Amino acid sequence: MARRESAAAGPGSRALVVDLIRSSGPISRVELVKATGLTQPTISNIVRRLLDDGVVRETGDTVATGGKPRTLLVINSRSAYGVGIRVGADTLTCVVTDTRGGTIGRELVAVSPAEDVVTQLSDLYLRVTCGLGLAPQSVAGLAVVAPGPVDVAHGRFLALPGFGHLDLRRALSARLGVPVLVDGDAAAAAVGEFWGRQVSRGRTFGCLYMNSGIGSGVVLDGALQRGASSNAGEIGHVSVVREGDPCRCGSRGCLELYAAPAALVSRARTIAGLAHRLGIRPDDPDARAFDVLARAAIYGDDQARGLVEESAALLADGALTLANLWDLDTLVLAGPGFAVAGSLYVSEIRRRLAERAFSRRIHAVQVDLSSNPRDSAAIGGAALVLQGSVAPGHGPQVAVPQT
Repeated sequence: MARRESAAAGPGSRALVVDLIRSSGPISRVELVKATGLTQPTISNIVRRLLDDGVVRETGDTVATGGKPRTLLVINSRSAYGVGIRVGADTLTCVVTDTRGGTIGRELVAVSPAEDVVTQLSDLYLRVTCGLGLAPQSVAGLAVVAPGPVDVAHGRFLALPGFGHLDLRRALSARLGVPVLVDGDAAAAAVGEFWGRQVSRGRTFGCLYMNSGIGSGVVLDGALQRGASSNAGEIGHVSVVREGDPCRCGSRGCLELYAAPAALVSRARTIAGLAHRLGIRPDDPDARAFDVLARAAIYGDDQARGLVEESAALLADGALTLANLWDLDTLVLAGPGFAVAGSLYVSEIRRRLAERAFSRRIHAVQVDLSSNPRDSAAIGGAALVLQGSVAPGHGPQVAVPQT
């Protein structure tokens, strides 16, 4: 392999080395040279800076090779902490993770319509980080994630009532004195799953996310594929019914109108006696009602299971489209919509991809359920912050406190 010379390794080289240590560690410097194609002096310089910054550490273990023993490197899980807050329709979920993606703190609170949103988010951030006893300088920053579309350049969530005019990124950074970014929940979940699972940057990794809507994210060569405005991956707004029902996005017949939790809850309410029998009340939020419906499906209620299986079949079509467009080799299902009946969705999507994926005769697509589907977007927000902190060059624009 030809070596890439670099007098001063740039952020891309640092990001590459960090990503390899993250996904392949414990790993030696010699192995990093072989894996990256960078020269031995360049790797030595990058590793020295990473050690000085506390991003990686030497394990104390060595590998005997017949010559000089090779010292092994791993990510230092306590070098920094990331904070992610997912904004839902009526709740805020705050998660704190370490550099390896392990969750060390979590809090769920109800949204207060009467209180200023910047104040609510700031108070939640401070309560959680202070409660964990984290030194301010140890926190890499805060990411706030929510359903799209997101105006990343101006820090705005365009789909959330009361958020469209507000540069949340700058307002929170000024209030808290930490770097802040905003992003879509599906994009964040994709990065969080990629980071926490220690997925190799050589894999084409996809995440299908379902909450109130349906979205997706694809990570290629260790980087999230963003598109022109960081709103790539809106698989829920692929039209599946020509001239179907009108969607909030302006199109018709979108996938999420027929497969998302709200659609299933709406249909369940029209089936005589079903909602009453399952204990779904007229004033229940869609999220709670869908959990009840999904639980009934898991426990064998024929009508509930039929609705969930219809949703799974439609999502399998969406997953097939995603897999064929990107030639995925891994797909993870994440988001609160998969928290209860995720196994039913995984089963149907695995079957569909095994039967119909374009590249199925060359390789299989691995389909898994997130280990923490409810918090995956908030965890992903924390991962976005950490990725941008320890491996600059990744992620959306960050608002940095003015001094």
